[in-house]
Amino acid sequence: MNILVTGGAGFVGSHLIEELVKLKANVVVADICYDKRSYFMTAELNKKTKALKLNVCDYNELLRVVNKHKIEFIFHLAAQALVEVGYKDPKGTLDNNIVSTVNLLEISRLNKNIKGIIVASSDKAYGKLYKGKYVETDPLSGDHPYDTSKSVTDLISSTYYKTYKIPVTITRFGNIYGEGDLNFSRIIPGIMKSLAENKTLFIRSNGKYVRDYLYVKDVVRGYVMLAENIDKISGEAFNFGSTETLSVIELINLVGKVLRKQIRYKIQNTAKNEIPYQSLDYSKIAKTISWKSTYRLKNKINKIYAWYKHNTI
Repeated sequence: MNILVTGGAGFVGSHLIEELVKLKANVVVADICYDKRSYFMTAELNKKTKALKLNVCDYNELLRVVNKHKIEFIFHLAAQALVEVGYKDPKGTLDNNIVSTVNLLEISRLNKNIKGIIVASSDKAYGKLYKGKYVETDPLSGDHPYDTSKSVTDLISSTYYKTYKIPVTITRFGNIYGEGDLNFSRIIPGIMKSLAENKTLFIRSNGKYVRDYLYVKDVVRGYVMLAENIDKISGEAFNFGSTETLSVIELINLVGKVLRKQIRYKIQNTAKNEIPYQSLDYSKIAKTISWKSTYRLKNKINKIYAWYKHNTI
């Protein structure tokens, strides 16, 4: 199958592409940046795919690529993915995340060759509900730029399914970790960088914010399972969660214990628009396609730390 992965040179996209290549797919990658330190480049996935420098907000160029390469399936992972960047650049974040999604859905509407599209949303689409675990029927209530961009992405995808029966499925993940995340403002890459450079870790929040932590290979397996079942799950949204739901301080203590290292940190408490507690109920995806998380932080941290030391420092 000819598959397009937008944002494919990014953290999650790279791991997804690695699996798609193993499955013998013909993969076309659309991204605006190919960092030499990335998992995409260090795993030499550029040699196993058609890697294009492309802004997916450019509708005409995106349409040309889809037609030229006879694309049959799309994983839409491209996005401005950082909450703090959204706060500083709301227009850029909203433009990027919403327009790119509309472009791909519109192309899918007009191209009957496309058998399915999976759109990456986020747990942030739910906004601040101040409750227990989020379920898929909860309202989408983003009220700050990044959160809202994901709420809108979600709603637009649902609109195209309900109105035009576009075979689209929506995914909502918690905090994804693993080898290759170069966004060092995120907690696990930040920990790895501080340890490798023997520097103090600065924590934007008060250290008490709680998130699910989900290993990237579990995410990839979920994406592939969804693609394999696209006919029966189109129009649906799915949470992908974890049994490891930790505060920032709990996470730091766990990583330090596994690596047998003292992690020096300083709490700045300067975070803006962050959601204090988010955890996803993933019983729907478990019942629908029998997915559940299988990896645990304590079993992966040493390997992840070794990757960061070898590839980024």
